[in-house]
Amino acid sequence: MKDIINTNNAPAPIGPYNQAIKAGNTLYVSGQIALSPQTGELILGSIAEQTKTVLENLHAILKEAGYSFADVVKTSIFLTDMDNFGVVNEVYGEYFTENAPARETVAVKGLPKGMDVEISCIAWKA
Repeated sequence: MKDIINTNNAPAPIGPYNQAIKAGNTLYVSGQIALSPQTGELILGSIAEQTKTVLENLHAILKEAGYSFADVVKTSIFLTDMDNFGVVNEVYGEYFTENAPARETVAVKGLPKGMDVEISCIAWKA
C-alpha cells in the first residue's frame, strides 16, 4: 500500500507527480527546486538562497508525512554548475548536522524552470 503526501507548505507539483509517496516505512520525496509554496513563483537569488528554499520545501514535505531530516537515508543533488558545489554543501550541512545520509551530487545540463539546484530524498522510520 502507498500513501500520497502533499502539503500546501511546499510548492504544488508542476507535472504529473506528487510531492512524496510513502510506501511502508519509506518516504520517497520528489525533487524540489526553489519555488515559493505560497505563490509558485521562482525564488531567484544566490545559489545559497535557492538551496535554502529547496531544503525548506523538503522539510515541509517531510514534516507533513511525520518525518524529519534525521530520518533521511539518501539524498540526490542535481546542479547545473559544479562550481556551486561548495556553497550548496555548506547550506546542506546546516540541515544535516549529525548522521548525514548517503548522497550523490551530479552535474546536469538543465533543471526545471532554469533553476540551478534540485534535491530529492528518501526517508525511513521504524
